[in-house]
Amino acid sequence: MVVRVFVTLKPGVLDPQGMTIQKALSTMGYPQAAEVRQGKYFEIQWNGDLNRNDEREAVESVVSQVLSNPVIESYRIEWPREPHS
Repeated sequence: MVVRVFVTLKPGVLDPQGMTIQKALSTMGYPQAAEVRQGKYFEIQWNGDLNRNDEREAVESVVSQVLSNPVIESYRIEWPREPHS
């Protein structure tokens, strides 16, 4: 099963990459892009049974301890719609 993870900077955390992208878009003629925030995207092929709470907790642990920095980043996990083993 593929678990998708989106990691973004928390609101209020300075995002220099996002600001650079926003300025570039404005220069290119897209002033409508008023704010840009960059982030990270991960796809994890998980071979456990995601119907089980302990497997979901294991994924949460990987994301919170390895893939994100809880001080400055938030994350969202997109679980498979119909998990099965």
